[in-house]
Amino acid sequence: LFAKCSSRDELHVVRDAFYLGMASICCKEEYEVIREELITDEASASTIIASMNGPKALESMITSARSSAGWEPLLGALHELSSAVGSDLDQVWGGLERGRLEWLGALNAAHELKVILKTALDNRQHSQDDDTDAKMVWMYALSLSIPSLAQCRDAWSRTVQMQEPTNPLKSYNSELWDCRKAEWRPLDLGVQDAAERGGSSVNEAWDA
Repeated sequence: LFAKCSSRDELHVVRDAFYLGMASICCKEEYEVIREELITDEASASTIIASMNGPKALESMITSARSSAGWEPLLGALHELSSAVGSDLDQVWGGLERGRLEWLGALNAAHELKVILKTALDNRQHSQDDDTDAKMVWMYALSLSIPSLAQCRDAWSRTVQMQEPTNPLKSYNSELWDCRKAEWRPLDLGVQDAAERGGSSVNEAWDA
């Protein structure tokens, strides 16, 4: 579910579903209050049943759970338990959320260039090397939206003598864009790591 989220709101639905699941095991008393209300409250039950097996089923259940009088006590119990074992639920989830949103932002920002590159490949016979070259340009474009990659991104732009660091196709020279160069590896691994933090992979995103 995390890897399918495309917005902060969708991420928060998954987060709260995760909290409910944890509470069903670790905070059973608080969980039972909500479970009973979802079953006995006519409005909540009707909403959940109406959306059952549909794309909004989880969202409907979470919306009803959030409106329950037991929601805040459940969150309080979970956070108290988390603190007792030396963890921070908000920090843990916050890291996951930031990773997903950063990756989505990078994908959106580089989408237009990806379309241009793939269209160019589709319009002519191309080799595996052509695919690799196009993918490298796209990965560089992704890195423009990942602040932690600024240093290795700048190093690569100098390596390939890029005239405009925000426009990798301008003055593009395929002979300089060699993935065997040492300067490419940190950028390559950095983008792959960002994809993993976002619940995806570079190959999956390129093929989508």
